[in-house]
Amino acid sequence: MKINKIKINSYGKLKNKEINLEKNLNIIYGKNESGKSTLLKFILNILYGASKNKKGKDISDFEKYKPWNSEEYSGKIIYELDDNSKYEIYREFNKKNPKIFNTNGEDITKYFNIDKNKGSEFFIEQTQISEDMFLATSIAMQQEVKLEKGIENVLVQKISNLVETGEDNISYKKAVEKLNKIQLEKIGTDRSREKPINIITKNLEKNEQIINELKKYENFQYEIEEEKNILKNKLEKNEHKFNLLKEIKLLKEKNNLENEKIKIKENFLEENKNKINEIKNKIEKINNRILEEKNNKNDFNKNSEKNKLNKKLNIIFCLVILLNVLWFIFIPQIIENIIIKYIFILTIPIYFIVSVFLKNKLKAKIKEIKDNENKNLERINSEKISLENEEKIYENTFKQTTEEINKIKLENSLNNNYEENILIKKYEEKIEKNEIRNLLKVQNINTEIYLLENEISNSKNEINKLELKKDNIEPEMEKIASIEEEIYSLKKQYENLEKMNESIELAKKLLSRAYEKMKNNVSPIFTKKLSSNISKITNEKYCKLHFNDEQGLIVELDNGNYIPADRLSIGTIDQLYLSLRLAMLDEISKEKVPIILDEAFAYYDDERLKNILKFLTNEFTDRQIIILTCTNRELRILEELKISFNTIIL
Repeated sequence: MKINKIKINSYGKLKNKEINLEKNLNIIYGKNESGKSTLLKFILNILYGASKNKKGKDISDFEKYKPWNSEEYSGKIIYELDDNSKYEIYREFNKKNPKIFNTNGEDITKYFNIDKNKGSEFFIEQTQISEDMFLATSIAMQQEVKLEKGIENVLVQKISNLVETGEDNISYKKAVEKLNKIQLEKIGTDRSREKPINIITKNLEKNEQIINELKKYENFQYEIEEEKNILKNKLEKNEHKFNLLKEIKLLKEKNNLENEKIKIKENFLEENKNKINEIKNKIEKINNRILEEKNNKNDFNKNSEKNKLNKKLNIIFCLVILLNVLWFIFIPQIIENIIIKYIFILTIPIYFIVSVFLKNKLKAKIKEIKDNENKNLERINSEKISLENEEKIYENTFKQTTEEINKIKLENSLNNNYEENILIKKYEEKIEKNEIRNLLKVQNINTEIYLLENEISNSKNEINKLELKKDNIEPEMEKIASIEEEIYSLKKQYENLEKMNESIELAKKLLSRAYEKMKNNVSPIFTKKLSSNISKITNEKYCKLHFNDEQGLIVELDNGNYIPADRLSIGTIDQLYLSLRLAMLDEISKEKVPIILDEAFAYYDDERLKNILKFLTNEFTDRQIIILTCTNRELRILEELKISFNTIIL
């Protein structure tokens, strides 16, 4: 891989900057604070993205290099892979993902995987090198070789770590020690005391003992709950029955009201019937009176009266005749008074006059009697007709009322059946049908309601008593629930600790396997390359390096003696560290990524600088080399060595 062009629109202190790089050695020269380290960060951030995560620093890369006085925060890099494919990467750092173009200017961003946290992973897919690995091998920054007290031990440790694990900041022994320490402190063992797993075990035993003692309350609670459920079911059923009875009562009251109406009509009907009988009796009496009148009429015989009168008149006539006869025979001889004589003579005409008068009077009487009889009969007949009409009216009323009563009874029966069916449907899911029908037949509904009210009240009292019992044991039950939660939590913690312990044991096992594999397969290659590199860098002053578990990294002297690497000079150790990082390049990726060195030789003397430059240009002819420096030593030595290079001035 070779970087052909860098275009910075605005990034940190760099603005409107274009840099063209050659395929071999490139020297980027600039004074301190001119932006060399910023340029290096730009390359990293455009390839991997500018993280907003501080990663233990005071400020994230995104915030650190964001321009203060410009909204523009972007740039572009053009590079070529070993297969001659070219790519242009344009990134606006305010956005998560860059735009990726091929040689023809086609946007191919979508063809690369996009991580939801890190964004597009195009460069990792192309080179199989992560940002951390890129920084650990291909790039060497000034702060990594800054000379401080004890730097020799730090660098030797980094070299040992690289040989051991392939990572300069990872030590196998320290990793194992750290895992053992974590295992002891965060988990504990069977022999340890007051460690998490021991505390959890002790608490589990204690809580389980308490739970066993409190279980009796739980059983008691179940009994109470079961009894309460029975009572509740009974109460619920009785309440349904109570409600049903109240509705039945309303229905019966409604029926009673209707029956009262019927009763009123029946009473009226009875009165009507009595009235009819009374009228009939009156009619019968009238008929009897008529009969009597007729009988009385028959009793008063006109001929008889006439005969009686005639008989009387005949008797009187006979007497008058007799008197006159006697008068003519005897009286004139005694009394010769003419007046008296004529009076006797006049008796006969007087008789006839009186006879006529009496007969006329009898006729008048008979006529009066007849007229009175006729009037009386007419009055009686009129009264009879009036009573008969009244009887008809009462009979019609009786008939209509009877029909009305029958109709009301029928309607009441139908309505009652309908209402009863509604009640059955309403309560059939709560009360059995047979029981509903029996309740509908209850005669003394008030007594039944009263008994149910007492039963409901008793059930409620019993439930309240059970609730009080339950409330009394509730605190104990809460203890059980709380302790069970604690036991569950402790078991989860125990499981987590066991899983953590298994994970640590697995990690130690895998770490041990990886270490053995590294030591047997990779470390010899690294030590061989490191020996070759250090021999070339030091003009064969140190030719052989070894690594073992007891002494770590050791160096063979000219006389054949081995000394620990930390006894070498800081410059030599620095050379070892750089050479080992470079030795790893071929192992981490098939892509020949550039070597980028930022003030990496600040503490090299001229001799070491000359050797490292010769080493770099001779050993890595197939890689692009970019050296960022603030001095002209590299320029001068390269010119002395007559090594061609490309110079960029910042």
